[in-house]
Amino acid sequence: MEFTAQQIAGILEGNIVGDSDVSVSKLSKIEEGEKGSLTFLANPKYKSYIYSTKASITIVNEDFEPEHPITTTLIKVNDAYKSFTKLLQYYNQIKLNKLGIEQPSSVSKTAQLGDNIYVGAFAYIGDNVSLGDNVKIFPNVYIGDNVSIKENTIVFSGAKIYSDCVIGKDCVINSGAIIGADGFGFTPDENGVFSKVPQIGNVILEDNVDIGAGTTIDRATLGSTIIRKGVKLDNQIQIAHNVEIGKNTVIAAQTGIAGSTKIGENCQIGGQVGIVGHITIGNNVKIQAQSGIGRHVKDDEVLQGSPALAYGDYNKSYVHFKNLPQIVKNINNIEKKVDGNS
Repeated sequence: MEFTAQQIAGILEGNIVGDSDVSVSKLSKIEEGEKGSLTFLANPKYKSYIYSTKASITIVNEDFEPEHPITTTLIKVNDAYKSFTKLLQYYNQIKLNKLGIEQPSSVSKTAQLGDNIYVGAFAYIGDNVSLGDNVKIFPNVYIGDNVSIKENTIVFSGAKIYSDCVIGKDCVINSGAIIGADGFGFTPDENGVFSKVPQIGNVILEDNVDIGAGTTIDRATLGSTIIRKGVKLDNQIQIAHNVEIGKNTVIAAQTGIAGSTKIGENCQIGGQVGIVGHITIGNNVKIQAQSGIGRHVKDDEVLQGSPALAYGDYNKSYVHFKNLPQIVKNINNIEKKVDGNS
């Protein structure tokens, strides 16, 4: 699919400097730009590349003035980065604008389908499923019985949503994600043999939630595991049963959250963080990568380490951690001198 500079400028409300009829059919980095591609310049570190890029069109800030000859057509906008992001979103909408029910697929006769639905080949849609308008279900997706998915949500290939789960509007569930598998619930008898505790709850994703590839969110034992509005989860995260994550919290890859923990709003959690069960983490908390959280956390705390310390305390302590061998040596020397003088 090709777009001219004139069309792109119209979408971005930008001004053209150069050939308004030049067309592009792909996107590129500015340093790798080639004929027929569109790129952008936002970071001054990459300014030199605009004089050598072969990209046909480059989006730039409106105050940019070339200091040397250029061959690329410019589209000047208020904010080049935001405009390029807008263009990516537009491009993605076009690329994902699939419609209809492909065959072979299995769609229950009791399923309720909204307008402009897409169901890819080999997808399974169970009994009493409700799909809102503009929902996209890509090939090899499993949707269990009684699942509700609201409008404009996309479920990518290979994702699985178990029975009774509720998915909100404008969500994205990436490939390999599993929503609603059994929580890790077992109880031992007098002989130490573990028996499974039935997990009869569900998972609720509110609106505008993104779930990364390979991420798993377990269904509640009773009630719901809840991911609130605007939460963004990276790839390969484990969310255990009855966890609740507050709105607009973001969590990086390989983090694990144990059962019944409550995480507040607007938190930022780094990669490979481990969080124990049955604790509460407040709002606006920041947790550095590879930290271990084993206690309740108040609003606005910044934590690092395992077990996690206040961020400032950790940095001060680390100065001493790395000097421990010399500190021990100094203490031993002092003890020898004291013993020698006694």
